[in-house]
Amino acid sequence: MNILITGGAGFIGSNLCHYLIKNTDHNVINFDKLTYAGNLESLKLLVNNHRYTFVEGDICDAELVRNTLSKYSINYIMHLAAESHVDRSIDGPKDFINTNIIGTYNLLECARNYYNFLPKELKETFRFLHVSTDEVYGSLGKEGLFVEHTAYAPNSPYSASKASADHLVRAWYHTFGLPVVISNCSNNYGPYQFPEKLIPVMILNALEGKTLPVYGDGKQIRDWLYVEDHCKALYLILTRGRLGEKYNVGGNAEKENIDIVNTICSLLDEFIPNSPQAPHNKLITYVVDRPGHDKRYAIDFSKLNSELGWKPEESFATGIRKTVKWYLDNQEWWQNIRSGVYRGERIGLGK
Repeated sequence: MNILITGGAGFIGSNLCHYLIKNTDHNVINFDKLTYAGNLESLKLLVNNHRYTFVEGDICDAELVRNTLSKYSINYIMHLAAESHVDRSIDGPKDFINTNIIGTYNLLECARNYYNFLPKELKETFRFLHVSTDEVYGSLGKEGLFVEHTAYAPNSPYSASKASADHLVRAWYHTFGLPVVISNCSNNYGPYQFPEKLIPVMILNALEGKTLPVYGDGKQIRDWLYVEDHCKALYLILTRGRLGEKYNVGGNAEKENIDIVNTICSLLDEFIPNSPQAPHNKLITYVVDRPGHDKRYAIDFSKLNSELGWKPEESFATGIRKTVKWYLDNQEWWQNIRSGVYRGERIGLGK
């Protein structure tokens, strides 16, 4: 099969490219605009692989999308291209509307036109997987979990744009018969994550002796999912998920943000005991909270488990250990980013 991955130079997308090349026989076509968060350095190990191809492009460019689908005889689309950082959506929501909503609409229309002209035997195998987030569901109280039929209640421009995209994908299935499936995942972490998200921010700031900015009281709770576990789930959903359905993907690892930060500090104390920053938790600083900060997310992935047999293989303890070690072993990767377009500055205050 020929798989088109939109956003394949981003965090989850690059990990997905690596996973598919390593664990399947499929050809991977990575379609990415290379915005600030797209990084071909994350894919340099695949450059000489004959099953991997990179196409630089914007999902809002209908002609290029149509040509790519035809040129590479695409069998599967895995749609990950998105603006994804809540703080950035507060400062500049327009980019999120353009990419996450208009871009998804454009991709759906190109896919629909392409699908309609496929021969019958290829129509039977063609699939469009839309990769979304648990943030579309809004915020949970102290109890309960997000399930697939939880009502949408997005609270940030980012989550609102992803919710809109989810609804478009669902509508293209019910109205036009496009064979789609949707996934909604909890917070990912692992290698190649752009250093504006919580875990890499804390690791890199600690290594550089900078403050570790904890929003509000640090008691916000997230369900953490190791990115390779997510990639395995996405491939299962793509190939075996029921058409028109959605599947929640969670890590079964609820943690308060402050606990995440303290865990990272403890691991850095262990890995580099002679660091001038040790003990690293002395760098923790509480800062003004994010506007509209959701209190708690937690995923019920029992549907994915019962139908497709998936469950996370990494516990948070093993996954975060691998993650911290990866950033220690790949300092050139993140130093190139921190010396360029992003230097760790605080954004998303809504001013």
